[in-house]
Amino acid sequence: MLNSVSDLHGYIDKCQLTRELGGTLEYGHSQWIHHRTAIENFAMTVKTTAQMLQTFGTDLAETELPNDVQCTEELLSAHTDHHSKLKDELKLAVKQGATLLTCIREPVTRSANSKLSPDELENVATVERLLAQLDETEKAFDQFWTKHHLKLEQCLQLRHFEHDFREVKLTLDNLMEAQAGFSDVGDSVTRVEHLLREQKQLEEKGQVCIQYTQTLALHGEQLIQNNHYAVDSIRPKCVELRRICDDFTNETKKKYDILGKSLELHKQLDKVSDQWCEAGIYLLASQAVDKCQSQEGAETALVEIEKFLATAKEHQLSNPKDTHNHLLFAFSFPKLEDVQEMFDKRQVSLKKLAAKQTRPVQPVAPHPESSPKRASPKTTRPAGVGGPLISAFRYSIQYYSTPYFFSFSHIINELIETERVYVEELQSIIEGYASEMDNPSLLHLIPSMLQNKKDILFGNLPEIYEFHNRIFLKELENCIENPELLARCFLKRKEDLQIYEKYCQNKPRSEALWRQCGDSIFFQECQRKLDHKLSLDAYLLKPVQRITKYQLLLKEMLKCSKNSEGTAELEEALATVLDIIKSVNDSMHQIAITGYEGDVSELGKLLMQGSFNVWTDHKKGHNKVKDLARFKPMQRHLFLYTKMLLFCKKREENTDGHEKTASYSFKNSLKMSTVGITENVKGDNKKFEIWYNGREEVYIIQASSVELKNTWISEIRKVLTGQLEACRGKTRCDPMMLPSSCRSV
Repeated sequence: MLNSVSDLHGYIDKCQLTRELGGTLEYGHSQWIHHRTAIENFAMTVKTTAQMLQTFGTDLAETELPNDVQCTEELLSAHTDHHSKLKDELKLAVKQGATLLTCIREPVTRSANSKLSPDELENVATVERLLAQLDETEKAFDQFWTKHHLKLEQCLQLRHFEHDFREVKLTLDNLMEAQAGFSDVGDSVTRVEHLLREQKQLEEKGQVCIQYTQTLALHGEQLIQNNHYAVDSIRPKCVELRRICDDFTNETKKKYDILGKSLELHKQLDKVSDQWCEAGIYLLASQAVDKCQSQEGAETALVEIEKFLATAKEHQLSNPKDTHNHLLFAFSFPKLEDVQEMFDKRQVSLKKLAAKQTRPVQPVAPHPESSPKRASPKTTRPAGVGGPLISAFRYSIQYYSTPYFFSFSHIINELIETERVYVEELQSIIEGYASEMDNPSLLHLIPSMLQNKKDILFGNLPEIYEFHNRIFLKELENCIENPELLARCFLKRKEDLQIYEKYCQNKPRSEALWRQCGDSIFFQECQRKLDHKLSLDAYLLKPVQRITKYQLLLKEMLKCSKNSEGTAELEEALATVLDIIKSVNDSMHQIAITGYEGDVSELGKLLMQGSFNVWTDHKKGHNKVKDLARFKPMQRHLFLYTKMLLFCKKREENTDGHEKTASYSFKNSLKMSTVGITENVKGDNKKFEIWYNGREEVYIIQASSVELKNTWISEIRKVLTGQLEACRGKTRCDPMMLPSSCRSV
């Protein structure tokens, strides 16, 4: 206990005591309370602001991107407005802290001799710490907002691109439909010239759309180059746009080629028919009437006519099968038939005279300028009547007027020509690259990472080449004369075409190896020798493109042969090729499964694969426990095998700056022998249930569409039905001995 203030000074320095206690410390209690209150308010503002930013960030992260332009624009505008308001709140909070800091430092600012008390120094440190915290929060928020805003802008770009894609594709499809309906090749020079003008108008109309389409494709490629998040969606559309442009351009070129040949042919026919007709009329006019009255004169005139008619063979068309396959002749020859009719009448008259009939017929020679004219189209000569020139023309008309021949000849020619090019390209790759890897003179150019990895780079490309070169191309070439055999080629070679599955499974390894050594001098030297404009990786993509090309050609054939003989076989061939493509696609996903401890090859055939929203319910004892995230579905990629259903999580990883590659991390599996299925879930027609062990575990699965859901249900039903039939084969007595899946079907 101290007796006086002076005793206190012996323990505490005067600079630490207020003036009331004889010290020199400047202290105002009211000012201290004012500062503390302001600091507490500022701290609460900082906390509230941080919570607002965190809440907004969570909302942004959980926001689903819209599927149309308008909704995307509205979402972008709403998020931008909210962001601006929060930035204003941040600015106010920072301004509040700066003002508070100025107030606390005011004594020092007023007088250079003044010093802040320990309490004031502590207050300054507190405010500075809060300001620093606010600054860090703002930086983190700005960084997150930049990414989110970029994604929204890219989403808007994507929706605009998709909208423009749909519109331009519709326009081009309409143009292609108009082009396909433009099948007339004309029956006269005037008609063909008119058709050429119409074709020119269609081409001019198409060029505007083509230019816009090419611009749109370039825009899509720019989006890809700018690291757009939806590369997998944009790239196929760019390819499709360029394909449609090429198809329209090629079809236009073919139409011009056909009409050009038709015009040339009609001009030639007009010239030939005019010369032949004039010569015939002149012959008839030059035969004197008095000389033909005798038997000898009539026989001489008949010989002259027969000799002249024999010259028609010099003018008749060559065998139609040797003519350009794309031409469809549709001729009308009134002048030729008129002259032929004149000759027929003269021959009848002369034969009667030559036969010494008792009553001679006085034939009248027609004047060259008064050739008889047909009274009406109904007087046309029946089939099989007339001279050799008319017969040849009629044969041309009948042969080439068959739509089946025209359509199939066009598509089969394209199929065979592209098949030949494909085989040549495969041969050039094998001989110009693969074989050169064993060339001793080039071994020093091969990078070390490529040595002994030819099988990885090229996969089973030699096997594909051998099949197409020795078997498939020859079989396709045999279909030129017999188009109906084409479908049988694909049905017969269904198993052989499975070699593409092996090639596509190896493709990711091949691409990874190419990325490591694609710029080596060895490949550049090989490309130079082959005089290829494209590098090897473009040619290694050819098999993938080829197997998908077949189904496009078969679809075109089906369009041309509706309700015709062989349609059923074509449909079966198309289904076969589509099944191969699906199998290849599924296998590409299957090899990307990671974390599964078993062997996927033992799970049976891969029937389906795809991404779904999944919810799960579990029973523990008598209590039903739902996932914590019950209302937020899990994104799962499902693989349906005949023996197992795998649940995986899709992950996308960047590979050395290249496009993202997908992998599937294994999460769970269900044996198909222990599951049941509920086809419909109340409230959503896109959901179905798969349950396990008497609904101990229930997986609610939501598909992206009703069609996809029905397809999966159908496949699962087939598996369960197959198990039921197998179970019935083994167990005939007690149905309760059957596995649960058999009882649930």
